[in-house]
Amino acid sequence: MAAKKTIAIIGASRGLGLAMAQEYCARNWNVIATARGKSAGLDALRERYPAALEIENVDIVDLASVKALRERLASRKLNTLFVNAGICKAHELTPLAVSDRDFLDMMLTNALSPMRVIEAFQNLVAEDGVIAAMSSEIGSIGNSVGFWELYSSSKAALNMLMKAFSERHPDDPRALLLVAPGWVRTEMGGEEAALEISDSIPLVVEMVERNAGIPGLRFTDRHGEVLPW
Repeated sequence: MAAKKTIAIIGASRGLGLAMAQEYCARNWNVIATARGKSAGLDALRERYPAALEIENVDIVDLASVKALRERLASRKLNTLFVNAGICKAHELTPLAVSDRDFLDMMLTNALSPMRVIEAFQNLVAEDGVIAAMSSEIGSIGNSVGFWELYSSSKAALNMLMKAFSERHPDDPRALLLVAPGWVRTEMGGEEAALEISDSIPLVVEMVERNAGIPGLRFTDRHGEVLPW
């Protein structure tokens, strides 16, 4: 029998991250799921999958917290690292109207901090594995129609940082993915979103695992269609 694969999902307390943890548990993976604090959703999921799910605490905007988690997982080997953590603030405002704090919080949480996690954890990921970060269709500059411009700029910044990472690691054998899951009805996505979680996350998981063992950087939607930068 083949050994169970392992994924670390960074940011899994609710919404898309929690749904990913559930999907991978159901697919018989070992799942390391993180949250900043107590998560009722993860606790309930662990009751369903006690042998599959591990819960770790990390605040990705706190570099010391990230480094501490890296030390706790130092002996582990991951098949997939998926950084999902993100926030959305003042999404309907313009640059003139938004507060400095709200904009900087999004840039720190959605762009800089995910890449710090990837930098710190990259050596834990198997050579035929996947390093992925949750981006967004609206992070595409080429396709931009100005929707949620401040949030979308944080995802465009994430895309740029992942592109720079790939250029600094030209011989990396792993798949490097920026994943656009679609506009999903979650607490962050809102009630007007087009998709249910069930319309998105199973396809995201299938797409991510199809990319295992295929080196290179790709900005892709849940179906595996490449998106313009």
